[in-house]
Amino acid sequence: PPRRTTAGTATMPSNVQGYKEADQHEKAYQKQDAIFIGKKRVIGKPKRGKGFRFWKSVGLGFKTPKTAIEGTYVDKKCPFTGNVSIRGRILKAMVISAKMNRTIIVRRDYLRYVSKYRRFEKRHKNMAVHSSPCFENVKPGDVVTVGQCRPIAKTVRFNVLAHEPATNAALNVKKAFRMF
Repeated sequence: PPRRTTAGTATMPSNVQGYKEADQHEKAYQKQDAIFIGKKRVIGKPKRGKGFRFWKSVGLGFKTPKTAIEGTYVDKKCPFTGNVSIRGRILKAMVISAKMNRTIIVRRDYLRYVSKYRRFEKRHKNMAVHSSPCFENVKPGDVVTVGQCRPIAKTVRFNVLAHEPATNAALNVKKAFRMF
């Protein structure tokens, strides 16, 4: 179990070799559910083996980011290091707001056919998407690939799988119509 230091932050016992403690920003002690950190140390040569960080591949041709493999963050809603599987739809959308903690708002633009006028009309929907800490610097205007997952919060049903930085920073993000 973690010990309290004089500063009030939790530290791991020094007898656990190879363990790199997770970032502690919350009131509760942050650790990955899939990793047991109380393993006894064996006297002798340290064995090369599995590290103390759980990560997985989501499949579907998406690479696991290097920051997810080597990072120290703990996010149970991350598709690469948490308990969330990607199934269903895979979409591309533009980020319009990144003001929330680990959640972004993306805009999906599409065309709807109006048969009376035999033309298409532009429409859009905004949706809340969970953005894992492994995707740093997600800003409005960036294009993200999102995958459907189980409901994570009241309005969140998608997770960021890939991030492409914006090419044109002068673009008005909230009103620009862009299809992918």
